[in-house]
Amino acid sequence: MSTDPTTPRTALVVGATGITGLALTRRLVDDGWTVLALSRRAPVDVEGATPVLADLQDPASLAEALADARPTHVFLTAWIRQDTEAKNIEVNSGIVRHLLDAVRPAGTVQHVALVTGLKHYLGPFEAYGQGDLPDTPFHEDEERLPYANFYYDQEDEVFAAAERDGFTWSVHRSHTVIGHAVGNAMNMAQTLAAQAAICRETGRPFVFPGSRTQWDGVTDMTDAGLLAEHLQWAATEPAAANTPFNVVNGDVFRWRWMWPRLAEALGVEAEGFEGEPRPLEQQMAGTEEVWEQIAADHGLREPDLSRVASWWHTDADLGRDMECLTDMRNSRVAGFTGYRPTLDAFLAVFDTLVADRVVPPLP
Repeated sequence: MSTDPTTPRTALVVGATGITGLALTRRLVDDGWTVLALSRRAPVDVEGATPVLADLQDPASLAEALADARPTHVFLTAWIRQDTEAKNIEVNSGIVRHLLDAVRPAGTVQHVALVTGLKHYLGPFEAYGQGDLPDTPFHEDEERLPYANFYYDQEDEVFAAAERDGFTWSVHRSHTVIGHAVGNAMNMAQTLAAQAAICRETGRPFVFPGSRTQWDGVTDMTDAGLLAEHLQWAATEPAAANTPFNVVNGDVFRWRWMWPRLAEALGVEAEGFEGEPRPLEQQMAGTEEVWEQIAADHGLREPDLSRVASWWHTDADLGRDMECLTDMRNSRVAGFTGYRPTLDAFLAVFDTLVADRVVPPLP
Protein backbone atom coordinates (compact mmCIF):
# COMPACT_ATOMS: atom_id res chain seq x y z
CA MET A 1 0.00 0.00 0.00
CA SER A 2 1.07 3.59 -0.55
CA THR A 3 3.12 5.25 2.17
CA ASP A 4 3.68 8.47 0.23
CA PRO A 5 3.75 11.27 2.84
CA THR A 6 1.92 13.56 0.42
CA THR A 7 -1.09 11.21 0.40
CA PRO A 8 -3.92 12.57 2.58
CA ARG A 9 -3.93 10.76 5.93
CA THR A 10 -7.06 9.71 7.76
CA ALA A 11 -6.61 8.45 11.31
CA LEU A 12 -9.08 6.24 13.13
CA VAL A 13 -8.37 6.78 16.83
CA VAL A 14 -9.98 4.02 18.88
CA GLY A 15 -10.61 5.08 22.47
CA ALA A 16 -10.56 8.76 21.60
CA THR A 17 -11.94 9.95 24.94
CA GLY A 18 -9.22 8.20 26.98
CA ILE A 19 -6.00 9.74 28.20
CA THR A 20 -3.91 8.56 25.26
CA GLY A 21 -6.62 8.74 22.62
CA LEU A 22 -7.57 12.30 23.49
CA ALA A 23 -3.97 13.51 23.39
CA LEU A 24 -3.46 11.76 20.06
CA THR A 25 -6.68 13.13 18.57
CA ARG A 26 -5.69 16.67 19.46
CA ARG A 27 -2.17 16.23 18.08
CA LEU A 28 -3.30 14.78 14.75
CA VAL A 29 -6.02 17.40 14.24
CA ASP A 30 -3.49 20.16 14.96
CA ASP A 31 -1.14 18.56 12.42
CA GLY A 32 -3.76 18.61 9.66
CA TRP A 33 -4.91 14.98 9.67
CA THR A 34 -8.48 13.94 9.06
CA VAL A 35 -9.41 12.25 12.34
CA LEU A 36 -12.22 9.81 13.03
CA ALA A 37 -12.51 9.70 16.83
CA LEU A 38 -14.17 6.47 17.96
CA SER A 39 -15.68 6.12 21.42
CA ARG A 40 -18.49 4.09 22.93
CA ARG A 41 -20.70 6.58 24.76
CA ALA A 42 -19.82 10.27 24.69
CA PRO A 43 -18.43 11.83 21.50
CA VAL A 44 -14.96 13.28 21.72
CA ASP A 45 -14.88 17.02 22.36
CA VAL A 46 -12.12 18.08 19.96
CA GLU A 47 -12.87 20.68 17.32
CA GLY A 48 -11.93 19.32 13.91
CA ALA A 49 -12.33 15.63 14.80
CA THR A 50 -15.28 13.60 13.52
CA PRO A 51 -16.92 11.64 16.36
CA VAL A 52 -17.76 7.99 15.71
CA LEU A 53 -19.89 6.16 18.29
CA ALA A 54 -19.66 2.37 18.33
CA ASP A 55 -19.42 -0.56 20.74
CA LEU A 56 -16.07 -2.30 20.28
CA GLN A 57 -17.57 -5.55 21.55
CA ASP A 58 -20.33 -5.51 18.92
CA PRO A 59 -19.09 -6.33 15.39
CA ALA A 60 -22.38 -5.20 13.85
CA SER A 61 -22.14 -1.84 15.61
CA LEU A 62 -18.59 -1.35 14.36
CA ALA A 63 -19.42 -2.40 10.80
CA GLU A 64 -22.31 0.06 10.66
CA ALA A 65 -20.39 2.95 12.24
CA LEU A 66 -17.36 2.47 9.97
CA ALA A 67 -19.16 1.51 6.75
CA ASP A 68 -18.09 4.68 4.97
CA ALA A 69 -14.76 5.13 6.75
CA ARG A 70 -11.54 4.91 4.76
CA PRO A 71 -8.78 5.22 7.37
CA THR A 72 -5.15 5.08 6.32
CA HIS A 73 -3.90 4.74 9.91
CA VAL A 74 -5.56 2.98 12.84
CA PHE A 75 -4.55 3.72 16.44
CA LEU A 76 -5.83 1.26 19.07
CA THR A 77 -5.64 2.99 22.46
CA ALA A 78 -8.57 1.31 24.26
CA TRP A 79 -9.00 -1.71 26.50
CA ILE A 80 -11.82 -2.93 28.72
CA ARG A 81 -10.87 -4.30 32.13
CA GLN A 82 -12.42 -7.65 33.12
CA ASP A 83 -12.51 -9.70 36.31
CA THR A 84 -10.19 -12.48 35.09
CA GLU A 85 -7.32 -12.67 32.63
CA ALA A 86 -9.20 -15.27 30.60
CA LYS A 87 -12.01 -12.76 30.20
CA ASN A 88 -9.51 -9.97 29.52
CA ILE A 89 -8.13 -12.05 26.67
CA GLU A 90 -11.54 -12.86 25.26
CA VAL A 91 -12.79 -9.27 25.35
CA ASN A 92 -9.64 -7.31 24.51
CA SER A 93 -8.35 -9.52 21.73
CA GLY A 94 -11.92 -9.54 20.45
CA ILE A 95 -12.13 -5.76 20.18
CA VAL A 96 -8.93 -5.69 18.12
CA ARG A 97 -10.24 -8.41 15.82
CA HIS A 98 -13.67 -6.80 15.46
CA LEU A 99 -12.16 -3.39 14.70
CA LEU A 100 -9.74 -4.67 12.07
CA ASP A 101 -12.49 -6.73 10.47
CA ALA A 102 -14.65 -3.60 10.27
CA VAL A 103 -12.02 -1.52 8.43
CA ARG A 104 -10.85 -4.34 6.14
CA PRO A 105 -13.48 -3.86 3.36
CA ALA A 106 -12.23 -0.34 2.59
CA GLY A 107 -8.75 -1.67 1.78
CA THR A 108 -7.17 1.65 2.75
CA VAL A 109 -5.29 0.85 5.96
CA GLN A 110 -1.53 1.41 5.72
CA HIS A 111 -0.54 1.14 9.39
CA VAL A 112 -2.00 -0.10 12.69
CA ALA A 113 -0.59 1.05 16.04
CA LEU A 114 -1.44 -0.81 19.27
CA VAL A 115 -0.92 0.72 22.73
CA THR A 116 -0.20 -1.75 25.54
CA GLY A 117 2.04 -1.41 28.60
CA LEU A 118 4.60 -2.84 30.98
CA LYS A 119 2.43 -5.80 31.96
CA HIS A 120 4.05 -7.23 28.83
CA TYR A 121 7.13 -7.71 31.06
CA LEU A 122 5.54 -7.88 34.51
CA GLY A 123 2.70 -10.29 33.80
CA PRO A 124 -1.09 -9.94 33.93
CA PHE A 125 -2.98 -8.90 37.05
CA GLU A 126 -3.41 -12.55 38.13
CA ALA A 127 0.35 -13.30 37.94
CA TYR A 128 1.71 -9.78 38.37
CA GLY A 129 5.39 -9.76 39.28
CA GLN A 130 5.51 -13.52 39.80
CA GLY A 131 8.12 -16.00 38.63
CA ASP A 132 11.29 -15.10 36.75
CA LEU A 133 10.90 -11.60 35.37
CA PRO A 134 13.27 -9.95 32.88
CA ASP A 135 15.96 -7.78 34.40
CA THR A 136 15.52 -4.02 34.27
CA PRO A 137 15.61 -1.95 32.24
CA PHE A 138 13.02 -3.86 30.23
CA HIS A 139 14.08 -4.41 26.61
CA GLU A 140 11.71 -4.75 23.68
CA ASP A 141 13.18 -8.08 22.56
CA GLU A 142 12.44 -9.92 25.83
CA GLU A 143 10.71 -13.29 25.45
CA ARG A 144 7.06 -13.38 26.44
CA LEU A 145 6.36 -14.55 29.98
CA PRO A 146 4.86 -18.05 30.42
CA TYR A 147 1.48 -16.66 31.47
CA ALA A 148 -1.69 -15.91 29.58
CA ASN A 149 -1.69 -12.16 28.91
CA PHE A 150 -4.21 -10.19 26.89
CA TYR A 151 -1.44 -7.93 25.57
CA TYR A 152 0.07 -10.93 23.79
CA ASP A 153 -3.26 -11.89 22.26
CA GLN A 154 -3.89 -8.33 21.10
CA GLU A 155 -0.47 -8.29 19.43
CA ASP A 156 -1.19 -11.60 17.73
CA GLU A 157 -4.45 -10.25 16.31
CA VAL A 158 -2.60 -7.26 14.85
CA PHE A 159 0.23 -9.43 13.46
CA ALA A 160 -2.19 -11.84 11.78
CA ALA A 161 -4.23 -9.04 10.21
CA ALA A 162 -1.07 -7.26 9.02
CA GLU A 163 0.15 -10.40 7.28
CA ARG A 164 -3.24 -10.98 5.70
CA ASP A 165 -4.05 -7.40 4.69
CA GLY A 166 -0.63 -5.94 3.95
CA PHE A 167 -0.31 -3.06 6.40
CA THR A 168 2.60 -2.26 8.72
CA TRP A 169 2.26 -2.22 12.51
CA SER A 170 3.79 -0.82 15.67
CA VAL A 171 3.30 -1.74 19.34
CA HIS A 172 3.74 0.94 21.99
CA ARG A 173 4.46 -0.30 25.53
CA SER A 174 4.00 2.68 27.80
CA HIS A 175 4.70 2.90 31.50
CA THR A 176 2.25 4.77 33.77
CA VAL A 177 0.52 7.32 31.50
CA ILE A 178 -0.37 10.76 32.85
CA GLY A 179 -2.52 13.20 30.92
CA HIS A 180 -5.97 14.70 30.94
CA ALA A 181 -9.30 13.08 30.10
CA VAL A 182 -12.43 13.86 32.13
CA GLY A 183 -14.22 10.67 33.17
CA ASN A 184 -11.11 8.52 32.80
CA ALA A 185 -9.95 8.07 36.36
CA MET A 186 -7.03 5.70 35.65
CA ASN A 187 -4.68 8.64 35.62
CA MET A 188 -2.11 9.02 38.38
CA ALA A 189 -1.72 12.79 37.97
CA GLN A 190 -5.46 13.33 38.25
CA THR A 191 -5.72 10.90 41.17
CA LEU A 192 -2.92 12.63 43.09
CA ALA A 193 -4.47 16.03 42.42
CA ALA A 194 -7.75 14.77 43.89
CA GLN A 195 -5.91 13.25 46.87
CA ALA A 196 -4.23 16.59 47.51
CA ALA A 197 -7.50 18.52 47.30
CA ILE A 198 -9.05 16.20 49.88
CA CYS A 199 -5.97 16.55 52.07
CA ARG A 200 -6.19 20.34 51.93
CA GLU A 201 -9.91 20.22 52.75
CA THR A 202 -9.49 17.86 55.72
CA GLY A 203 -6.12 19.07 57.01
CA ARG A 204 -4.37 15.76 56.56
CA PRO A 205 -0.85 15.27 55.12
CA PHE A 206 -0.18 14.13 51.56
CA VAL A 207 0.93 10.57 52.33
CA PHE A 208 2.89 8.48 49.84
CA PRO A 209 0.81 5.32 49.41
CA GLY A 210 3.38 2.96 47.92
CA SER A 211 6.18 0.55 48.73
CA ARG A 212 9.72 1.13 49.96
CA THR A 213 10.97 -0.23 46.63
CA GLN A 214 9.11 2.45 44.70
CA TRP A 215 10.04 5.18 47.21
CA ASP A 216 13.76 4.47 47.01
CA GLY A 217 14.15 2.93 43.56
CA VAL A 218 14.62 4.47 40.12
CA THR A 219 11.62 4.55 37.82
CA ASP A 220 10.16 6.32 34.78
CA MET A 221 6.75 7.35 33.41
CA THR A 222 4.97 8.28 30.18
CA ASP A 223 3.36 11.63 29.37
CA ALA A 224 0.26 11.28 27.17
CA GLY A 225 1.52 14.03 24.87
CA LEU A 226 4.84 12.24 24.42
CA LEU A 227 3.01 8.99 23.70
CA ALA A 228 0.87 10.76 21.10
CA GLU A 229 4.01 12.16 19.49
CA HIS A 230 5.52 8.67 19.42
CA LEU A 231 2.39 7.11 17.90
CA GLN A 232 2.33 9.64 15.08
CA TRP A 233 6.04 9.22 14.46
CA ALA A 234 5.93 5.42 14.30
CA ALA A 235 2.91 5.45 12.00
CA THR A 236 4.68 7.62 9.43
CA GLU A 237 8.37 6.73 9.78
CA PRO A 238 9.44 3.83 7.51
CA ALA A 239 12.28 2.90 9.89
CA ALA A 240 9.71 2.26 12.63
CA ALA A 241 7.58 -0.21 10.68
CA ASN A 242 6.81 -3.60 12.23
CA THR A 243 8.55 -2.83 15.52
CA PRO A 244 7.63 -3.02 19.22
CA PHE A 245 8.57 0.04 21.27
CA ASN A 246 8.88 0.95 24.90
CA VAL A 247 7.65 4.53 25.32
CA VAL A 248 8.67 6.62 28.34
CA ASN A 249 9.57 10.25 28.91
CA GLY A 250 13.31 9.76 28.72
CA ASP A 251 14.20 10.79 32.26
CA VAL A 252 14.37 8.73 35.45
CA PHE A 253 13.57 9.68 39.04
CA ARG A 254 12.99 8.37 42.56
CA TRP A 255 9.67 8.93 44.26
CA ARG A 256 11.48 10.17 47.37
CA TRP A 257 12.68 13.04 45.12
CA MET A 258 9.40 13.51 43.22
CA TRP A 259 6.87 13.33 46.08
CA PRO A 260 7.85 16.50 48.00
CA ARG A 261 7.98 18.45 44.73
CA LEU A 262 4.46 17.35 43.80
CA ALA A 263 3.29 18.20 47.32
CA GLU A 264 4.74 21.70 47.05
CA ALA A 265 2.98 22.26 43.73
CA LEU A 266 -0.31 20.93 45.14
CA GLY A 267 -0.12 22.98 48.32
CA VAL A 268 0.03 20.12 50.81
CA GLU A 269 2.45 18.75 53.42
CA ALA A 270 4.41 15.79 52.06
CA GLU A 271 4.76 12.61 54.10
CA GLY A 272 6.93 9.87 52.65
CA PHE A 273 7.23 6.14 53.09
CA GLU A 274 7.16 5.08 56.74
CA GLY A 275 7.55 1.39 57.39
CA GLU A 276 4.87 -0.06 55.11
CA PRO A 277 2.62 0.94 52.22
CA ARG A 278 -0.42 3.08 53.05
CA PRO A 279 -2.72 2.52 50.08
CA LEU A 280 -4.99 5.29 48.89
CA GLU A 281 -7.97 2.94 48.93
CA GLN A 282 -7.59 2.96 52.71
CA GLN A 283 -6.45 6.56 53.13
CA MET A 284 -9.28 7.96 51.02
CA ALA A 285 -12.06 5.60 52.12
CA GLY A 286 -15.25 7.49 52.87
CA THR A 287 -14.18 10.79 51.28
CA GLU A 288 -16.88 10.85 48.60
CA GLU A 289 -18.94 13.46 50.46
CA VAL A 290 -15.84 15.57 51.04
CA TRP A 291 -15.26 15.61 47.30
CA GLU A 292 -18.89 16.48 46.60
CA GLN A 293 -18.51 19.51 48.86
CA ILE A 294 -15.23 20.49 47.18
CA ALA A 295 -16.92 20.20 43.78
CA ALA A 296 -19.88 22.32 44.92
CA ASP A 297 -17.68 25.00 46.52
CA HIS A 298 -15.49 25.39 43.42
CA GLY A 299 -17.97 24.66 40.63
CA LEU A 300 -16.12 21.57 39.44
CA ARG A 301 -17.27 19.55 36.46
CA GLU A 302 -17.49 16.20 38.21
CA PRO A 303 -18.90 15.69 41.72
CA ASP A 304 -18.51 11.91 41.45
CA LEU A 305 -15.11 11.11 42.95
CA SER A 306 -14.95 7.73 41.18
CA ARG A 307 -14.81 9.55 37.84
CA VAL A 308 -11.92 11.73 38.95
CA ALA A 309 -9.68 9.47 41.04
CA SER A 310 -8.75 5.81 40.73
CA TRP A 311 -7.21 4.86 44.05
CA TRP A 312 -6.67 1.19 43.11
CA HIS A 313 -4.83 2.12 39.91
CA THR A 314 -2.34 4.43 41.62
CA ASP A 315 -1.97 1.95 44.50
CA ALA A 316 -1.08 -0.77 41.98
CA ASP A 317 1.59 1.41 40.35
CA LEU A 318 3.18 2.79 43.50
CA GLY A 319 2.77 -0.39 45.53
CA ARG A 320 4.91 -2.58 43.28
CA ASP A 321 7.69 -4.28 45.17
CA MET A 322 9.99 -4.40 42.14
CA GLU A 323 11.94 -1.96 40.03
CA CYS A 324 10.16 -0.78 36.89
CA LEU A 325 12.42 0.88 34.36
CA THR A 326 12.46 0.67 30.57
CA ASP A 327 14.94 0.89 27.72
CA MET A 328 14.04 2.82 24.54
CA ARG A 329 16.65 1.32 22.24
CA ASN A 330 14.27 0.64 19.36
CA SER A 331 13.03 4.23 19.30
CA ARG A 332 16.50 5.77 19.54
CA VAL A 333 17.93 3.56 16.81
CA ALA A 334 15.02 4.43 14.51
CA GLY A 335 15.46 8.16 15.17
CA PHE A 336 12.85 9.17 17.76
CA THR A 337 14.23 11.80 20.13
CA GLY A 338 11.10 12.98 21.97
CA TYR A 339 11.60 13.84 25.64
CA ARG A 340 9.47 15.10 28.54
CA PRO A 341 10.78 15.88 32.04
CA THR A 342 8.34 13.94 34.24
CA LEU A 343 8.04 16.65 36.90
CA ASP A 344 7.16 19.18 34.19
CA ALA A 345 4.61 16.72 32.79
CA PHE A 346 2.91 16.41 36.19
CA LEU A 347 2.83 20.18 36.67
CA ALA A 348 1.37 20.73 33.20
CA VAL A 349 -1.39 18.20 33.87
CA PHE A 350 -2.20 19.84 37.21
CA ASP A 351 -2.55 23.22 35.48
CA THR A 352 -4.82 21.72 32.82
CA LEU A 353 -6.99 19.99 35.42
CA VAL A 354 -7.47 23.29 37.25
CA ALA A 355 -8.21 25.22 34.06
CA ASP A 356 -10.77 22.58 33.02
CA ARG A 357 -12.42 22.64 36.46
CA VAL A 358 -11.67 18.99 37.19
CA VAL A 359 -9.87 19.84 40.46
CA PRO A 360 -10.00 23.03 42.55
CA PRO A 361 -7.51 25.87 42.15
CA LEU A 362 -4.09 25.28 43.66
CA PRO A 363 -2.99 27.47 46.59
